[in-house]
Amino acid sequence: MKPRHGSVILAAVIASHVPYAPSQQMKNQEKPASLNRLHNEPSSYLRSAAHQPVHWYPWGDEAFKTAKRENKPILLDIGAAWCHWCHVMDSESYENDSISSVINQHFVAVKVDRDERPDIDSRYQAAVSAISGQGGWPLTAFLTPDGNVFYGGTYFPPEDRFGRTGFPKVLKTLAETYRNEPDKILQNVGYIADAVQNYLARTSESRDLNDSLVDPALNSISQAYDTRFGGFGSAPKFPHAGAIELLLTRYDQTRETWMIDAIKNTLRRMARGGIHDQLGGGFHRYSTDEKWIVPHFEKMLYDNAPLLKNYVHAFQATGDEFFKSVALDILDFSNDVLSDRAKGGFYASQDADVDAGDDGSYFTWTMSDAASLLDAEEFRAIQLHYNIFEQGEMHHDPTQNVLFIDKDPDVVASVLKRPQQDVDRSISSAKSKMFEARRKRNTPFVDRTMYSGWNGMMVSAYLDAYKAFGNAEVKDFALRSLDRILEENSVEAKFITHRSSAAGKEGFLDDQVEIANALLDAYEVTGNFKYAHFAESIAKNTVERFWDAKDGGFTDTPTKHETTGALSIVNKPIQDSPTPGANAVAIRVFNRLYVLTENQWYRDYAEKTLKYFSGTVQGYGLFAATYFLALHEFLKPPPHVVVVADKEQAGTKMFKAALTTYCPGKVVTRVSPSDVQHLPSTVKAMAQSYNRPVAYVCTGFTCAPPVYNPESLVTTLRSLAKSAEVTK
Repeated sequence: MKPRHGSVILAAVIASHVPYAPSQQMKNQEKPASLNRLHNEPSSYLRSAAHQPVHWYPWGDEAFKTAKRENKPILLDIGAAWCHWCHVMDSESYENDSISSVINQHFVAVKVDRDERPDIDSRYQAAVSAISGQGGWPLTAFLTPDGNVFYGGTYFPPEDRFGRTGFPKVLKTLAETYRNEPDKILQNVGYIADAVQNYLARTSESRDLNDSLVDPALNSISQAYDTRFGGFGSAPKFPHAGAIELLLTRYDQTRETWMIDAIKNTLRRMARGGIHDQLGGGFHRYSTDEKWIVPHFEKMLYDNAPLLKNYVHAFQATGDEFFKSVALDILDFSNDVLSDRAKGGFYASQDADVDAGDDGSYFTWTMSDAASLLDAEEFRAIQLHYNIFEQGEMHHDPTQNVLFIDKDPDVVASVLKRPQQDVDRSISSAKSKMFEARRKRNTPFVDRTMYSGWNGMMVSAYLDAYKAFGNAEVKDFALRSLDRILEENSVEAKFITHRSSAAGKEGFLDDQVEIANALLDAYEVTGNFKYAHFAESIAKNTVERFWDAKDGGFTDTPTKHETTGALSIVNKPIQDSPTPGANAVAIRVFNRLYVLTENQWYRDYAEKTLKYFSGTVQGYGLFAATYFLALHEFLKPPPHVVVVADKEQAGTKMFKAALTTYCPGKVVTRVSPSDVQHLPSTVKAMAQSYNRPVAYVCTGFTCAPPVYNPESLVTTLRSLAKSAEVTK
C-alpha cells in the first residue's frame, strides 16, 4: 500500500520538531515499585518485558478503558521472542528511564506478542504499511483510545540516526498533536482505516477458473528467479517455499526445464549458504544479501516446516542425495532444538541473539576461535571449506565469520594436495568439534510455545519425510505431536485453539486448516479413519465459524470476533506472508477431502473460495503461490490411490509403494476388505469384490485397471505424469 496524504502530515510535523529533552521532573519520576502487568502473561515474550519501567498493559479491555478514561493515546508495541530489533528497541528505549517516563506520562502502553496474536499483528501491520510503505518488527503504532491507528512505524532509535527520527521526539510530537490538534489525528485515522479495509478484504471481480490464471503467476515467478544465486528477487532474500512447491507440481506434468533448474539451483544455493546452519542444521529466517550468506539468525518453525517439504520433494523428483541430506539435517535440528521429545509437539522458534547487544554471535566464528579448537589439518580443511579468515562477513564485527560452503571437499583436496578421503575426514571431524564447542556457548532462547497451525505444518512435513525415507521414528513422533495438539489445543465442536486452550481460547483460520491438513496426512500413513473423521469435522466447523456468508472467502478469525479498533476490520488471508495463505490452505484441504470422499460439498467450497480471490491474486505472483497450487489441484485433481488389503506382507508392500512413489498431491487410502464403508462410491463396489491385495488408481471418477503388485502400482502412478506431459 502506498503512503497516504494524512500520514505525510504527521510525518512532516514530527520531522520539523526540535529534539526532545525530558524535564527534570520526568527524570525523577518514580519507577514502578514492582513488576508491570506483563509478569503473569503466558507469552514468554511479554514476560521478558515485565521488569521494564514502562507501565505495560497486555492487549485487552483494561488498557482501552484506561486510555478512554484518561484521554490518552495508546502506544502499541508488537514484537516477538525471536526478533533482534525488538530486543534492541527494548534495551535502548523501553528500559531507558527517561523515555519510559515520557511514555508513562503521555500514553497507555500496550505490548503484543505477534506469534501469540497474529490477528492483531496482521491488521496493525497493514495500517503501518499504509503510513510508511513498509511493516516489520518491532511494530510501533499509535492509536486512539478506541484502537484506531493515527501514526506508526517500526524501529525508532533513541535519538536521530540511521535516517530515522529519534523515539523521544516522536513521542513528544505525537502527544502534543493528540492533545492540541485532534483534527489531524482524526484525519489520519480515516485515511488509514480506509486503506487497511480495502487491502485486507481483498475484494475484486472474480475470474473464470482455468489455467490462464496460473500462467501469469508462473511468468512472474520466472521473471523474479535469480538465475545466478537462486531464489526470487534481490536482497534481502526470503525462502519462498510455496513457489518451490508450485514449480515442483507443475514440472511433474510439463517437464519445463526452467522450473527444475530454478528448483535445484535455489535449494542448492540456500543449503550451501549461511542461511542454512552448517553445524546445527535448519534454516534461519532470511538472508540479508542476495547470495544467501549473511542471515537474520532467528530460526522459525514455520520456515523450517515448508523447507523440509521442499527438500523432501526435490529429492523425490530428482533423486539427488544432496537434497535428502539437507532434509535429514532439518529433521535433526528440529528434533534437537524445536521438539518436546518426551511428550511430542514442536516449539515455535529459536532466537537470533543471546542478549540485546548481540547479533547472531552464537552461530558465527572468528578465525582464531576455530584455529584454537582444531588441529592443523582440520583447521586448514574447514577454513577453505567454510571461508573462515580474519575478515568475516558480519558488518558490526568484521572478525566474525558466517559459515557457508565456499569450496567443495574435492576442491579443498586439490588446493591442499591431499587425498579427498583425508579431507572429508578432516572436515567431518572439524564440524563435530565446532558443533560441540558451540553447544557450550550461551544458547539463544527457544520459545517453547506450541502454536497449532505451525505444529500442523511440521507434522505434515515429518509425515512427508516418512513417506520418502521410511523412518518409523519420524512418523511416530509426528503422530504423537498431532495427538498432543488435538488433546491440549482444541475445544468443543472440533475448534482448534491457537495455543494451549488453558492459555487462551482464541483460534485462527490457519490453526484449523493446517491441523486438518496434518490429520489427512496422518490418515494416509495409518489408515486410521479417526484422523479423517476429525479433519472432516474441523472442515465443517471452519465453514460455520470462518466463512463470510455474505461476500465469500474465509476470515482469519471467527466471524463473531473481537471488534476493538482495527480488529473490527475483516481480514481474509491469501498471501504467503510469511506462512502459506490460510485461504489457500483451506482450498487445498477441501480439494483433498473431495478426492477422499467424492462429497461435492467440499468441491463447492473450494470453488467458491478460489473464485472469490481469483481477481485479487493476479498481481501477487509468487506471494500467492499456494493459491495457484490449490487452483492447479482443483483444475487437475491428483490421483487417489486406494489399497485394499489386510496387513499381510503383500498388502504392506503395496501400501508402501503407494506412499513412497512420488506423485505431487497424490491422496492415499488404505482399508481392510472388511472395512470399505468409508470409501467413495467409485471404488467401493470394486473393493467389495476383494479376493487378494489390490490397489486402484483413480483420477476424478475414472479408475485405471486394478493392480496386484507394488511394481505395477509404481508403473501406473509414474505413467500419470507422462500422460499429463503428452496432454500439455
